[in-house]
Amino acid sequence: MLVPVFLGALGAYVWKGIFHPMLFIITLIGAGAAHLFSNMINDLWDYRSGADTAANNTPEVISTNSGYLDNGTMSERTFAIITWSLLGSAVLCGVVLSIFSGWPILVFSALGGLIAYYYVAPPIQFGYRGKGLSELAILLSFGVLPIMGSYYVQTGDLSFRSALLSLPIGILTTLLLFNHHFLHWQADKQAGKNTLVVVWGEKRALAFSKMLLLLAYASLVLCVVLRILPFYSLIGLITAIPLYRVYGRLKEHNPSTAYLPLMGASQKASVRCGLIMIVTLLIQGIIQ
Repeated sequence: MLVPVFLGALGAYVWKGIFHPMLFIITLIGAGAAHLFSNMINDLWDYRSGADTAANNTPEVISTNSGYLDNGTMSERTFAIITWSLLGSAVLCGVVLSIFSGWPILVFSALGGLIAYYYVAPPIQFGYRGKGLSELAILLSFGVLPIMGSYYVQTGDLSFRSALLSLPIGILTTLLLFNHHFLHWQADKQAGKNTLVVVWGEKRALAFSKMLLLLAYASLVLCVVLRILPFYSLIGLITAIPLYRVYGRLKEHNPSTAYLPLMGASQKASVRCGLIMIVTLLIQGIIQ
């Protein structure tokens, strides 16, 4: 979440020569709180729905929840209080930013909050429906909304360039979250959590995963071609190599443990490519 906020602010600096440090810090705090809220509300509702229990009780399935609730480390009430406090912090930051940068910030904040909550919360639970809605939600929440929102905080403008800038990191984060479903898709199926991996099966889901990888780096090239990113941002393409190699070691059907390297490589690709985009944009802003 922090990488998109940096990218949006850097876009404002490079393209318009605008940077407000205090607004940037408030944006970072709000985005960080929103991200933690998203993780914790997912844990809370997965625990209540039984998805976490199914993951823990299914042999050879790797659970990806925090463990605070299933292991009894923290009571559900305490966990819920912290979760909603994080949302309150994010909302407060959004209100402060809207005072300085305009009411559209509240729209960005509200959309992000609704997506985070209803990803797993009833009655919508679109993360359980297996229609690609959860993947679209991740693209919006970890790409389009934070980058366009961060850019808007700095400039007061909505920019098509910032929307395009969001695609590489947004798709890579979508890929990361998509790949984590491979670790426990059998348990998700038992709990009625119909992710695309559950609906499609491993073979088709792996093909889609590879397509997301291609789209992410194609969008990076597109940003360079359109001069949204400097040409030397193409060095980010090398971050795809380790992940591409992992795909080559996977079969049509694999045990859950075989997907751990895929998860690790997906996370590294997302972080490394995002950092390269940040550094190259910063260099461009300094030298131009």
